[in-house]
Amino acid sequence: MVASGIPLDAGTLMSTVLEGILYGFSILLFIGTIWSLTYKRRIRDINRPIAVVAILLCMLSTAHIIVDIVRVEYAFVTYRSTYPGGPSAFFADVSQQTYVLKHAFYVLQTLLADGVVIYRCYTVWQSIWIIILPSILWCSVAVTGVIGLYSASQSGSDSGNIYAQMLANWVTAFFSLTIATNLLSSGLLVYRIWSIESNVSKARATKGTMMPIVRVLVDTAVLYSVMLFIALICFVCTNNGEVVMLDMIMPTVSIAFYMVLIRIAIARKNRHYSSISMPRRTTSEAGQESSRQNAMKPLQVHISQFDDGTPGFGKGNEDQLLPCPAESV
Repeated sequence: MVASGIPLDAGTLMSTVLEGILYGFSILLFIGTIWSLTYKRRIRDINRPIAVVAILLCMLSTAHIIVDIVRVEYAFVTYRSTYPGGPSAFFADVSQQTYVLKHAFYVLQTLLADGVVIYRCYTVWQSIWIIILPSILWCSVAVTGVIGLYSASQSGSDSGNIYAQMLANWVTAFFSLTIATNLLSSGLLVYRIWSIESNVSKARATKGTMMPIVRVLVDTAVLYSVMLFIALICFVCTNNGEVVMLDMIMPTVSIAFYMVLIRIAIARKNRHYSSISMPRRTTSEAGQESSRQNAMKPLQVHISQFDDGTPGFGKGNEDQLLPCPAESV
């Protein structure tokens, strides 16, 4: 099947450049994330699962862009005059080891991001029943991704086209299941946080402290889902724009993850400063206040705290909200 839209060689070159720009931004956010996780904390107090996920996302994004650069060098320099059909035919050949490798990194990152979103749902809901359907979808994403990679690796150089019927079916299923997993898991997570925070806000008569994080979760989930949907539409229409969108998704997943972690760190820091920045009184003011207190009767003050009993809320455990696209975010 002949693809339409931008030529494949030009599309691959453009996607590599755009991916490099987003990758540079994700590296800056990765540094900020590690700083927020380790600043003024002892080693035993660092949330190691989050740190491991952040490092893995950075490693996968780095490996993916390295393979993309190698493929560009192969197509335009090494095999420019020797590969039959030129650079466009090289990029269209899905049986190339570099093609299978770069998409293996993409599948691994997708599984990692979706698994993080599902874990967030379990952490917030504290119920295994809530994540049954997302877990089934996650397993389906893994199966379709592995079979798609195997089909690509077994394709011959003559028939190795991503839009071939059998391979296209698996790729379409992979994209569709990924979108469904991300939207379902993110929706459950956002609804749970919103409902709990609404109850807490009503009881305290104050504005919810988790709502800015909810907005970040929604924004990252929508961004990730929209990019996946555009890639799916381009793929179904056999448009080479799918190549551009797919390469841009890799650093976008990492950016979405880091944004939520940094937002949580900022929210915690603001609460810390607001709790310690009380106005100081001068010595004369303190003496006048002491005189007034001696003339007054003893006053009892009772302060009650609201706790809805949900693990992870009201106890400073915002780090359990592992972000992502996605994921999830």
